[in-house]
Amino acid sequence: MEKKPFDLEERTTKFGSTIIRFVDRLPSTVAGRHMGGQLVRCGNAPPFHFGESQSAESPKDFIHKIRIAHKELKESRSNIRMLKGAELLPVTDESMNWLLNEVEELIKIFGKILSTAKKKLDEAKPPKP
Repeated sequence: MEKKPFDLEERTTKFGSTIIRFVDRLPSTVAGRHMGGQLVRCGNAPPFHFGESQSAESPKDFIHKIRIAHKELKESRSNIRMLKGAELLPVTDESMNWLLNEVEELIKIFGKILSTAKKKLDEAKPPKP
Protein backbone atom coordinates (compact mmCIF):
# COMPACT_ATOMS: atom_id res chain seq x y z
CA MET A 1 0.00 0.00 0.00
CA GLU A 2 1.33 3.42 -1.00
CA LYS A 3 2.10 5.70 1.93
CA LYS A 4 0.27 9.02 1.61
CA PRO A 5 2.20 12.21 2.31
CA PHE A 6 1.10 14.05 5.45
CA ASP A 7 1.75 17.56 4.08
CA LEU A 8 -1.79 18.72 3.27
CA GLU A 9 -0.66 21.52 1.00
CA GLU A 10 1.31 19.03 -1.09
CA ARG A 11 -1.45 16.43 -0.92
CA THR A 12 -4.26 18.78 -1.98
CA THR A 13 -2.05 20.18 -4.74
CA LYS A 14 -1.40 16.66 -6.05
CA PHE A 15 -5.16 16.01 -5.91
CA GLY A 16 -5.86 19.19 -7.90
CA SER A 17 -3.13 18.41 -10.45
CA THR A 18 -4.51 14.91 -10.96
CA ILE A 19 -7.99 16.43 -11.47
CA ILE A 20 -6.58 18.64 -14.25
CA ARG A 21 -4.99 15.70 -16.06
CA PHE A 22 -8.11 13.56 -15.52
CA VAL A 23 -10.47 16.22 -16.93
CA ASP A 24 -8.28 16.70 -20.00
CA ARG A 25 -8.97 13.06 -20.87
CA LEU A 26 -12.76 13.40 -20.72
CA PRO A 27 -14.57 13.32 -24.06
CA SER A 28 -15.35 16.65 -25.69
CA THR A 29 -19.11 16.09 -25.40
CA VAL A 30 -21.65 18.37 -23.76
CA ALA A 31 -21.57 16.21 -20.61
CA GLY A 32 -17.78 15.83 -20.65
CA ARG A 33 -17.20 19.59 -20.96
CA HIS A 34 -19.82 20.48 -18.34
CA MET A 35 -18.76 17.93 -15.75
CA GLY A 36 -15.09 18.54 -16.47
CA GLY A 37 -15.41 22.30 -16.00
CA GLN A 38 -17.26 21.81 -12.74
CA LEU A 39 -14.71 19.29 -11.49
CA VAL A 40 -11.77 21.56 -12.33
CA ARG A 41 -13.35 24.35 -10.26
CA CYS A 42 -14.28 22.31 -7.17
CA GLY A 43 -11.29 19.96 -7.33
CA ASN A 44 -8.76 22.76 -7.46
CA ALA A 45 -10.34 24.93 -4.75
CA PRO A 46 -9.17 22.91 -1.68
CA PRO A 47 -5.44 23.66 -2.00
CA PHE A 48 -6.18 27.38 -2.31
CA HIS A 49 -8.56 27.45 0.67
CA PHE A 50 -6.16 25.35 2.73
CA GLY A 51 -3.35 27.76 1.87
CA GLU A 52 -5.52 30.71 2.90
CA SER A 53 -6.38 28.96 6.17
CA GLN A 54 -2.68 28.96 7.08
CA SER A 55 -2.83 32.78 7.19
CA ALA A 56 -6.25 33.02 8.82
CA GLU A 57 -6.90 36.19 10.79
CA SER A 58 -8.73 34.40 13.59
CA PRO A 59 -9.87 30.93 14.67
CA LYS A 60 -13.28 31.65 13.12
CA ASP A 61 -11.62 32.65 9.84
CA PHE A 62 -9.57 29.44 9.92
CA ILE A 63 -12.71 27.35 10.45
CA HIS A 64 -14.48 29.20 7.64
CA LYS A 65 -11.69 28.53 5.14
CA ILE A 66 -11.34 24.87 6.13
CA ARG A 67 -15.13 24.45 5.90
CA ILE A 68 -15.10 25.76 2.32
CA ALA A 69 -12.28 23.36 1.36
CA HIS A 70 -14.27 20.51 2.97
CA LYS A 71 -17.40 21.43 0.99
CA GLU A 72 -15.42 21.61 -2.27
CA LEU A 73 -14.00 18.16 -1.59
CA LYS A 74 -17.51 16.78 -1.07
CA GLU A 75 -18.60 18.38 -4.34
CA SER A 76 -15.59 16.83 -6.07
CA ARG A 77 -16.54 13.41 -4.70
CA SER A 78 -20.09 13.73 -6.08
CA ASN A 79 -18.76 14.84 -9.45
CA ILE A 80 -16.26 11.97 -9.74
CA ARG A 81 -18.94 9.46 -8.71
CA MET A 82 -21.28 10.85 -11.36
CA LEU A 83 -18.55 10.62 -13.99
CA LYS A 84 -17.86 7.04 -12.96
CA GLY A 85 -21.57 6.20 -13.20
CA ALA A 86 -21.88 7.89 -16.59
CA GLU A 87 -18.87 5.88 -17.82
CA LEU A 88 -17.41 8.79 -19.77
CA LEU A 89 -14.09 7.05 -19.09
CA PRO A 90 -13.65 3.33 -18.36
CA VAL A 91 -14.71 2.53 -14.78
CA THR A 92 -11.38 0.75 -14.36
CA ASP A 93 -9.53 4.02 -15.01
CA GLU A 94 -6.69 4.13 -12.46
CA SER A 95 -6.71 7.90 -11.98
CA MET A 96 -10.47 7.88 -11.35
CA ASN A 97 -10.07 5.19 -8.71
CA TRP A 98 -7.13 7.06 -7.15
CA LEU A 99 -9.17 10.28 -7.10
CA LEU A 100 -12.11 8.56 -5.41
CA ASN A 101 -9.88 7.05 -2.73
CA GLU A 102 -7.94 10.27 -2.19
CA VAL A 103 -11.04 12.48 -1.98
CA GLU A 104 -12.54 10.17 0.66
CA GLU A 105 -9.38 10.43 2.75
CA LEU A 106 -9.16 14.21 2.32
CA ILE A 107 -12.82 14.61 3.34
CA LYS A 108 -12.10 12.68 6.54
CA ILE A 109 -8.94 14.69 7.26
CA PHE A 110 -10.63 18.05 6.69
CA GLY A 111 -13.65 16.91 8.72
CA LYS A 112 -11.35 16.08 11.63
CA ILE A 113 -9.55 19.42 11.31
CA LEU A 114 -12.94 21.16 11.41
CA SER A 115 -14.21 19.30 14.45
CA THR A 116 -10.94 19.86 16.34
CA ALA A 117 -10.86 23.58 15.48
CA LYS A 118 -14.51 24.03 16.52
CA LYS A 119 -13.86 22.21 19.80
CA LYS A 120 -10.84 24.43 20.54
CA LEU A 121 -12.85 27.55 19.70
CA ASP A 122 -15.68 26.47 22.04
CA GLU A 123 -13.19 25.71 24.83
CA ALA A 124 -11.61 29.16 24.43
CA LYS A 125 -14.92 30.97 24.88
CA PRO A 126 -15.36 32.50 28.33
CA PRO A 127 -18.01 30.81 30.43
CA LYS A 128 -21.42 32.45 30.41
CA PRO A 129 -22.38 34.16 33.67
